[in-house]
Amino acid sequence: MFVASPVKTNSYGAGLVRFPAFPVLPRRRQHIVPLSRKVRAVISREEKTVDQEDGKNTNGSLVSNPPAFPWQRSKYTGTKTVIAVVKIRKKMREKLTERVEHQLELLMKAIGQGMLIQLVSEEIDPETGSGRKSSETPVLGLPKARNDSRYLEFTANFTVPTDFGKPGAILVTNLLSSEICLSEIIIRDGSDTILFPGNTWIHSRNDNPEGRIIFSSHTWLPSETPAGIKELREKDLTSVRGNGEGERKPHERIYDYDIYNDIGDPRKKDRVRPILGVPERPYPRRCRSGRPLLSTDTPFESRGKDKDEFYVPRDEVFEDIKRDTFRAGRFKALFHNLVPSIAAALSNLDIPFTCFSDIDRLYKSDIVLRHTEQKDKGLGGFIDGILNVGETLLRYDTPAVIKWDRFAWLRDNEFGRQALAGVNPVNIELLKELPIRSKLDPAIYGSPESALTEELIGHEVLHYGMTLEQAFEEKRLFLLDYHDMLLPFVDKINSIKEDPRKTYASRTIFFYSKAGALRPLAIELSLPPTPENENKFVYAHGHDATTHWIWKLAKAHVCSNDAGVHQLVNHWLRTHACMEPYIIATNRQLSSMHPVYKLLHPHMRYTLEINARARKSLINGGGIIESCFTPGKYAMELSSAAYKSMWRFDMEGLPADLVRRGMAEEDSSAECGVKLVIEDYPYAADGLLIWKAIKNLVESYVKHFYSDPDSITSDFELQAWWDEIKNKGHYDKKDEPWWPKLNTTQDLSEILTNMIWIASGQHAALNFGQYPFGGYVPNRPTLLRKLIPHENDPDYEMFMRNPQYSFLSSLPTQLQATKVMAVQETLSTHSPDEEYLIDLKENQRRWFQDEEVVKYFSKFTEELEEIEKKIDNRNKDKKLKNRTGAGMPPYELLIPTSPHGVTGRGIPNSISI
Repeated sequence: MFVASPVKTNSYGAGLVRFPAFPVLPRRRQHIVPLSRKVRAVISREEKTVDQEDGKNTNGSLVSNPPAFPWQRSKYTGTKTVIAVVKIRKKMREKLTERVEHQLELLMKAIGQGMLIQLVSEEIDPETGSGRKSSETPVLGLPKARNDSRYLEFTANFTVPTDFGKPGAILVTNLLSSEICLSEIIIRDGSDTILFPGNTWIHSRNDNPEGRIIFSSHTWLPSETPAGIKELREKDLTSVRGNGEGERKPHERIYDYDIYNDIGDPRKKDRVRPILGVPERPYPRRCRSGRPLLSTDTPFESRGKDKDEFYVPRDEVFEDIKRDTFRAGRFKALFHNLVPSIAAALSNLDIPFTCFSDIDRLYKSDIVLRHTEQKDKGLGGFIDGILNVGETLLRYDTPAVIKWDRFAWLRDNEFGRQALAGVNPVNIELLKELPIRSKLDPAIYGSPESALTEELIGHEVLHYGMTLEQAFEEKRLFLLDYHDMLLPFVDKINSIKEDPRKTYASRTIFFYSKAGALRPLAIELSLPPTPENENKFVYAHGHDATTHWIWKLAKAHVCSNDAGVHQLVNHWLRTHACMEPYIIATNRQLSSMHPVYKLLHPHMRYTLEINARARKSLINGGGIIESCFTPGKYAMELSSAAYKSMWRFDMEGLPADLVRRGMAEEDSSAECGVKLVIEDYPYAADGLLIWKAIKNLVESYVKHFYSDPDSITSDFELQAWWDEIKNKGHYDKKDEPWWPKLNTTQDLSEILTNMIWIASGQHAALNFGQYPFGGYVPNRPTLLRKLIPHENDPDYEMFMRNPQYSFLSSLPTQLQATKVMAVQETLSTHSPDEEYLIDLKENQRRWFQDEEVVKYFSKFTEELEEIEKKIDNRNKDKKLKNRTGAGMPPYELLIPTSPHGVTGRGIPNSISI
């Protein structure tokens, strides 16, 4: 290894002597290491020892320079050498200009003009009243060769007094013109080794003269912080909060709050969208970017140019592997959408599916064209050429739901099974009484009583040899109720002209048979009432052809509603959007030395970035969600209404949510304190295993750091964190009485378990099944373009003549379908750099030198390994009808491990896609 040692020359360029690695200057000097006179780098394979304790150099001559620091002058106790090994991560993808710059940077680092670092002791300097500091020492020498080519290692040598104390922080200044990714710094002080985890981008001094503060891996509560680094702890937190002003720059790491005022563009008539996060439309807060407002009257924020990316703090940005994976998905989406867009433009028509072979073709050649005469000349031939060239790029994998049984989606059993084991298994609830009553204003929305009467349901239950009373007593009736959530939006949605779609507010009642199958009994589809009609339509499965097809259409409308609620409420709102304030508050109020920060850190990875990308092109006005899902341009208004009416933090944990929906009963002897009403409820059964493992880890961890009964209430960082989450992050809900208190270790454990569950297990269950279940359009249409025809309707005769065409032409168009399939495929993809819950022990090991804490994470990994085996065994149990059957994909969404790609399994640590 090559190591560079600083040397000193006198004013005549002679008499070179070794010199301690801290400056003599009493004032802050410029961060430039000259190549002559004052300092030069000497690179050699073997370092000559320096006897500085005797005040002599190696040839015996005296070192006449006085000690550099006041405390050295007052009490000189001798010196020692401390070695710093600095590990830098290289960029994976470099342009030619960047490669040249990289070589120049290596040279600059070798001669000491790349980076300066300064040690700060945990001990107080009695003369300055703050932590003892070493000199600002350049990181020198050629990089050390490593097995992992992604990293470079450099070395810096410090000479400090023997009573310097243990380094607790390092100040890092980047002298280069570009940013540096600091992986870690290892300090070797005699036999002691101290790790300073980085994994952070160090901005150039040209962007901000303030250096970065990197703390050691030791974990400190605020009250336990060593005196020498207390001031730095507060300074670092202050720096990431910003002042709430100005536009954020890409190199910054400022965390602040803002409302959702950037999803629309009021300059374009068809892109105007209401602001979310105001009293009439409450919403969680997002990360503030500070872009200019479009007007002073209404605080709409500019969206910038199409190519501009929305700001997120620098350390939250996708790494190269993740960015490449995401871009590959966008590339694929481009190719998927380009061809049908051309075809639609040529015909001035967005083409509907006309037969099931149109859909099957998506999984073969994926060519989307009208079935017209063969075009082999002119523009038509050119288009055919594009199609043929792009054929291999346009291939979709066959979704799991039809991979082994193409007709499973048609069956009522599969329709019911997906309510328990599909991509959205979190809305089904126990039916406790009939008639079902709406909570909407009857003066506007008519009679509150549902048309699903006791007589009707009683008649359907008789088919299973049971009375209605018995069904209630045995808890066999269940409900999927989107009536109150959707009815206020139905007229608005059905009036959309630019991209028409039609919908109802739906209710579905299921019966859980003794054979273990959840079967739909009846469906109610409602339109807003008129003076002449209540507009409540009830459908049940029948045995004649007409009723069969109408029943199929009714189920499709339920699936369409379910897809919209899943995407906008359960997936986006309850995981992505609600997690964002927790991440902002954690960075603003908890030091990186804080145990809660360290516990949550892996569960915050990439979330702000994926959320910013969603605001840019997914949930924005005219984005994919609006164009391809039922609510259209009212999508985010619907999400806001759901937040207002149903979201509460204390019910977001799995056991509490199951009890709220009546799907479980409190039972202290059962797992997680609840007993499932339906034992074969795969999402809940597997989810409770994951929940319990998370809870066990969190409880052990919290008790380890908070052994004192008063340590929770006296932790001012922790209290400020929780206060900010409630009063800033979820400002519109700040006065709700259900917010948990934060006074005890149990309070903290429950809060943290909720957050980690949402970021890991809950998001995995709601996200990675999107393509496996939704990739086949008839199974989960994201919108329908027609209402169900009735006898007096103009479309009824066409329906009677060709019900298959009526069904298929009600589905999304080919363009809409391929758009949403491409997005679902991208969102269902695990990146090669994904970090999984089961590998948490490896992820956290670098943060902790406390072996007891490492044991907690090791035990957690062991629990997850056992859970995976248990889930595998459950999926082979033929008695569990919702997990296994002929041609049925097993329920694997909560299996902890996964390779990369679209797998329909795997639990990442964080919401990263």
